[in-house]
Amino acid sequence: MDRKLKFPILSSDSVLKKFQRVEPKVLVAPASPGLPPLTLNSNSVGKSAARPQHTAASDRLNSRPCCQQSERHNSFKLHHTLLLALLSFALSPNALVKAQTPGAARPASPSPSSQSPSTPAAKPGSLEDKIEKYLRKMYAWGPQYEIKLGPTKPSPLPDLLEVPVTVGLNGQSDTAIVYVSKDGKFIFRGELTDMSVDPLAEARSKLHPGTSPSVGPTDAKITLIEFADFECPSCRQLDRILRELLPQHPEIRFVYKDFPLTTIHPWAMTASLAGRCAFQQNPASFWKIHDTIFDAQDVITPSNVWEKMTDFANQLGLNVEIFRACMANPDTAHEIDQTTAEGHELNVTGTPTIFLNGRRIVGPDESLLKQFIEFESPHHL
Repeated sequence: MDRKLKFPILSSDSVLKKFQRVEPKVLVAPASPGLPPLTLNSNSVGKSAARPQHTAASDRLNSRPCCQQSERHNSFKLHHTLLLALLSFALSPNALVKAQTPGAARPASPSPSSQSPSTPAAKPGSLEDKIEKYLRKMYAWGPQYEIKLGPTKPSPLPDLLEVPVTVGLNGQSDTAIVYVSKDGKFIFRGELTDMSVDPLAEARSKLHPGTSPSVGPTDAKITLIEFADFECPSCRQLDRILRELLPQHPEIRFVYKDFPLTTIHPWAMTASLAGRCAFQQNPASFWKIHDTIFDAQDVITPSNVWEKMTDFANQLGLNVEIFRACMANPDTAHEIDQTTAEGHELNVTGTPTIFLNGRRIVGPDESLLKQFIEFESPHHL
């Protein structure tokens, strides 16, 4: 897919798609008007499409993000308007590829009602005032866009200041960090990384198998942890990749973490409850119901999900009464809430998101997964 698109064409659902900890896209511009249009590298998702019915080809083609497949068209138009402007500026390096994300939900970004009191208008002639005027002219943000800057604080680099910029429109908002030289001459949007520390250490410190279902040796040199949603078609794609790939690598430990996107997938939570309850009765049964749910994804609906889950449990020889009681037990839902919270701590916003020894992959990217496995394998030099 052609990634060389000018920012005005970006779809609201492109939420940056193919960044796997490579160089960030940096905006560098002198603080003066009259620059030519800025060109950014990104993947455009294209037009919103309804989720296709499962066919032999659909698993190869159904790789659009969930915000694209969510059929919530009413909220799409408003979100589209805001993000067309915002994505041109607030492009985060943590992009998603072929992943499913809630169309409007972003746990890390507070809603306008939950934010702190309004930031006072920048004083005329101040650095903040200069930044606001420059950004409004660069991105054609008229008076209908509310812009809040600050508080400005020192950055890790002594000659740069870190300035949060919040852009709002019609009650929706998002925030990005820009860096500005102290003399007010240069501004850029990017990511500062301390090369003196292990770039994967923070993610690894937050990744723990815990009591989640897993297969493979507990002392494995390679651990693959997936945050997934049973109703997510892209998760089904990854599942089919893993069914072929993992038997070729018995040295890998695979851990499954529930991350149901309940705002767009109405039966995902119920399926997660079923998986946890199968696991509680018999750990080996989890993987059977896991595969069964993904295989039956197209015939499960919000109205029949409880019946389907009970049927699956019965087919697996589980005690159906205990299974039902487990699904209704609030403690089971709490376990799923815990794995969801783990994902939020790791800035997981879409499914599937996997971590292989701390390296993040978003979406069913088979080639990248194989690359990471090859790099982490003992014979790699």
